[in-house]
Amino acid sequence: MNKVTMILIGAVGLAAATYWQIGGSGEDMTHRQNPAAQARPLQAIELITQNVTAYEELPGRTTAYRIAEIRPQVSGIITERLFKEGSAVDEGQQLYLIDSAPYQAAYDSAKADVLKAEANLKSVTARKQRYEELVKVDAVSKQEYDDIEASLAQANADIAIAKAAVAQAKINLDYTKVYAPISGTIGKSNITKGALVTAGQTAALATITSLNPIYVDMTQSSDDLMQLRASVKDYENIPVTLFLGESSQPYPHTGKLQFHEVTVEQTTGSVQLRALFPNPNNLLLPGMFVRAKLALEKPNVLLVAQHATTRQPDGSLSVWKLDETGAVQRTTIATSGALDGNWILSDGVKAGDVIVTEGLISLQPGTKITPVFEASNTQAVTSELNTGE
Repeated sequence: MNKVTMILIGAVGLAAATYWQIGGSGEDMTHRQNPAAQARPLQAIELITQNVTAYEELPGRTTAYRIAEIRPQVSGIITERLFKEGSAVDEGQQLYLIDSAPYQAAYDSAKADVLKAEANLKSVTARKQRYEELVKVDAVSKQEYDDIEASLAQANADIAIAKAAVAQAKINLDYTKVYAPISGTIGKSNITKGALVTAGQTAALATITSLNPIYVDMTQSSDDLMQLRASVKDYENIPVTLFLGESSQPYPHTGKLQFHEVTVEQTTGSVQLRALFPNPNNLLLPGMFVRAKLALEKPNVLLVAQHATTRQPDGSLSVWKLDETGAVQRTTIATSGALDGNWILSDGVKAGDVIVTEGLISLQPGTKITPVFEASNTQAVTSELNTGE
C-alpha cells in the first residue's frame, strides 16, 4: 500500500468517527430536532369521580332558642316574688303574686249578679205562664203578653251577660298569679315586692331564656350558598361542628343546619344560616361569638392536584391533558373550590381524562408522553373547603 492510499483511508475513518460523534444517523438527527416525536415517561393521573367530605368554616353567634318577657296582665301591687334570680324555672311555675283582693271582690260581685239575674228570670217566667192563660180570655191585652215575652228574653240575656262577667272576673283573678310561660333560665327581676305594675306595661317584670337547645346564626355569601346547595343533595340537616373563641377543641355536641333566610342582605350580599345545638350544661350563652364548621358530603367529585395546574396570563387555570394520539394538549379548567391541596373541578375535563402531574414547564402542545400512573390514583379526602380559586 502506497503512501497516498494510506492517507485516503485515514481521512475516511476520521470523517466516519466525526459523523457518529455529532449526530449519528439521519433518523437520530430527526428525533433531536423534533422533540414532539419522542414519547417521554411522565407521571400522570386518570381522573375518577370520588366522594369527599369537605368542611367550610363560618363565623356565627349564639341565639336563644326561646325568649319570654314576663309582663302583668292585670294592674296591682306586687305582694310576692317566688323565684330566685338566675335559676332554672319550669313552664307553669308561679313567679309573682299581685294583690288579689280587688279582683276577688270583683269575682264575688259577678257571681252575685248571676244569682240576681237567675232570680229575675224565674219571676219573669212565672208571669209569662200566667199571661198565657189570661190572654186566651182577653183578660190581658196582646201588647201586655208581647211585653212579658220580651222581658223573658231580656232576663235570659241578663244571665248570659252575668255569666260572662263571672268568667272575665275569674280570668283577672287568675292573672294575679304570674306564671312562667316556658321553661328556661330566668334573669334578674326588674321589680320588687310592693311595686305597682300595670296591665300590658312596656317594661318586663323578668325575662326567661330557653338555652337547651340553642341556635347558632351564621353568615354566608349568597354565591357560596348557591354553590353548596347545588353540590350537596341534602343541604338542610348538614352536621355542624362548633368552636368557641380561639379554641381548637370542638364543642362536645354536634348541631344540625336548620334553614337559611329566603332573602339576601342587600348591602353585604350575604345570607343568614341557622343551626340548632344541644346545650345540656348551658355552656353556650346567647350572644357568644363562635366558629361553625359545616360538614359537606360532596358525591362524584373530580379532583386534580394543584401542582398539576398552571395559571394563565388571563387568570384562568389549565392542565396538560393527554389526547387519543398520546400527545398532551393544554386544557382550560373551571373549579368550584380547593380541597386538601387539590382543585375541585367543575368544567373543562371529565372522568377518564389523563392529566400530566410533573414536568409541566417543559411541555408544549403536541408533546408525546408515556403516562406513568401514580401509585395511588384516588384517596379519601376530608379537609378544609375554600370556595373559589
